[in-house]
Amino acid sequence: MLHDSCGRNIDEVVRAVKALQESDRFGAIPAGWPNNELIGDRIIVPPPKCQKDAATRQKEYEGYDWWFCHVPRKK
Repeated sequence: MLHDSCGRNIDEVVRAVKALQESDRFGAIPAGWPNNELIGDRIIVPPPKCQKDAATRQKEYEGYDWWFCHVPRKK
């Protein structure tokens, strides 16, 4: 006899699927998206590929440092 001991939270399943879809299209998604405590529903910009890009990064994007920049979510 099968016993299902795992609870289900449909809202969490839907949130996780939406987060995966957004990350495929735009970039990294923070934990707890879209209600992340630091950046809300913003998208994390992928890291720079070279030192030159790292140096100019905070002029182009909002963020906490060159390695953690974010942009508004495209709707």
